[in-house]
Amino acid sequence: MFSLLRRKKAANPAVPSHTNFLQPASGVELLNTPRRQKLLENIWQRASLSRLQFAKLYRHPLERFAELVQQLPASENHHHAHLGGMLDHGLEIVAYALKIRQTYLLPIGAPPESQSAQAEAWTAAAAYGALIHDLGKIAVDMYIETAAGETWHPWHGPLSHPYRFKYVKDRNYQLHGAAASLIYAQVLTPEILDWLCGFPELWAQLIFTLAGQYEHAGILGEIVIKADQASVAQALGGNPERAVSAPRQSLQRQLADGLRHLVRDKFKLNQADGPSDGWLSDDALWLVSKPTADQLRAYLLAQGIEGIPSSNAPFFNLLQDQGVIQRNAQDKAIWKVTVDNDRGWRNTFTLLKLSPALIWNDPKDRPQSYFGTLEVEAGNPSVEPSEEKLKQVRAQPQHKTAGIAEAEPIDQHPTHLGPASPNEHEDLEDLLTLFNRVPSSLSTENNSTSMTDTLPPEPTTVDTDVKSESSANTEVMKPMTSNSTDLGLKFVDWLKTGIASRHLIINDVRALVHTVDGTAMLVTPGIFKRYAQEFPDVEQQAKPLRLEGWELVQRSFEKQKLHRKTAKKLNIWDCNVIGPRRTNQLKGYLLQDPHVLFTEVPFDNVSLSLDTKEVAE
Repeated sequence: MFSLLRRKKAANPAVPSHTNFLQPASGVELLNTPRRQKLLENIWQRASLSRLQFAKLYRHPLERFAELVQQLPASENHHHAHLGGMLDHGLEIVAYALKIRQTYLLPIGAPPESQSAQAEAWTAAAAYGALIHDLGKIAVDMYIETAAGETWHPWHGPLSHPYRFKYVKDRNYQLHGAAASLIYAQVLTPEILDWLCGFPELWAQLIFTLAGQYEHAGILGEIVIKADQASVAQALGGNPERAVSAPRQSLQRQLADGLRHLVRDKFKLNQADGPSDGWLSDDALWLVSKPTADQLRAYLLAQGIEGIPSSNAPFFNLLQDQGVIQRNAQDKAIWKVTVDNDRGWRNTFTLLKLSPALIWNDPKDRPQSYFGTLEVEAGNPSVEPSEEKLKQVRAQPQHKTAGIAEAEPIDQHPTHLGPASPNEHEDLEDLLTLFNRVPSSLSTENNSTSMTDTLPPEPTTVDTDVKSESSANTEVMKPMTSNSTDLGLKFVDWLKTGIASRHLIINDVRALVHTVDGTAMLVTPGIFKRYAQEFPDVEQQAKPLRLEGWELVQRSFEKQKLHRKTAKKLNIWDCNVIGPRRTNQLKGYLLQDPHVLFTEVPFDNVSLSLDTKEVAE
């Protein structure tokens, strides 16, 4: 390990005391408070380094950061607006960034040996990007004056005189992200930069992150954004856990683009004599809630956008949080609206409300408004039909009338939606508890082994070849249709194309395809659910067979007979996920020939192994 040179702090000259000025302090002094010491300890635990290595890679840069920001706040009237807020925000966001980083094997898609060799560098880069992301504020958002009557700029080096500050009026709020590039060399030494530049993919992402260009910063930029959201949410009394798991900042644009595509190219609006996906009034666009959510989710997944909630309740929360849909009087997503075509047909639906300007930039491009009436009902419920209720509704015969949209009726006893109640974190212990609330699947002992149990447990999968025929509850399955062969072929083609284009990531923390025992393993039911989410029409094919969409995909895949069976002639194999703390299991299909999916077969995932019982038998 290289040695890092720490710059010595210049001795403070004797200066007269001034009641309006703050006294500068060393980095060691600034960090020496109980709260900040506990945060430092948490960061050390996350970094999983010896004390000597931690001092070189983390503590000394944090001390240099503290000497630059001193007691300056992180914002004027928003988060961490107190004296010392910039330093507190810096420590918190580093701790959050290290927590989030543990959920990834980086660089994504690289062989396990490469991920292990680069693990420490990616961890440090995540911490540095997080620490420095707001540093430009002290260069462009504030005017800082010393007791000597001089203007101080951060490129002068740490403050050595008493100082005072005020915020610049009419400042550019987007400038500070790029301004960090003026200062970061005072926090990161040449030795650190020399080390990091030896990893080209990491280096490019870090440069974009430090310049505030998160749209180009890849996974590193995403980690920093999530960590910043978590720290801000905690400071404002919000829910930092939700912020940690939120998708990247650019998701707002992706959501808007997806809705534009659906409305302009796929949805039918204002239909008088057939199914309608929505209605356009003079001041709003109303879209049927569930079909819109299903189609938008499918579009986003097809674009390779991860982190999309698989159920509609949190998905609607996400649309609200990103400002894509408008909230009702109860601050919820779902509106209850009665549509009347003024010709004798009248029905009530659960709808999402959008601004027409989100879809059509030019009012001239807008279609004509609906000829009938749209009545928003008083006491508008913030609800969406529950999944169980929806299943019951599908099973009932529907009376079709001209102009009725194919939407689900209002549930009379629905589940409430909307943002989760804010969690108040009023003291450090609550904050540290949150930092340490790592899922049992995550290991803090070694970032290079973060595969350990990080794959979420999947619901129990029924092996369709051994389903009990004697059970009184055995469902009588209808024969598979001829379309099942086509669906199986489409599924395999989707897998192959997705892996080749990196739309589907393999051997990663959340991957649904791994290489085990020299072949491909398809995690079930996750991979089939993913396909069904991208292609919602599968649900319609599955209804006559009384199956879920993903179950039809699974059965159609089995009909291709591309998978290897166990010694007991079962379809599904058990696979152990091994790590330093505990062992978990995945279930999945093993392909007979990995070249069905791969041109060149990747190395086996070193954290996975077939269950010895399956192999022995």
